[in-house]
Amino acid sequence: MNLLMVIFGLVAIFGAIGTYQSFKEKNLLGVVFNLGTFAIFGWFTVMTILKHGYPPALH
Repeated sequence: MNLLMVIFGLVAIFGAIGTYQSFKEKNLLGVVFNLGTFAIFGWFTVMTILKHGYPPALH
């Protein structure tokens, strides 16, 4: 779960960067998909860290 949490965190960061770039280019569909990616993967990452801690407990 530890590595998966890091990968999902990186996807959330890239979603935030993509959202910013889509705003600059005025690309509405890009904003929608990037914002959705940021929200879903970011929420999963934050809640996993809150539930299991970082680094996660082994038992």
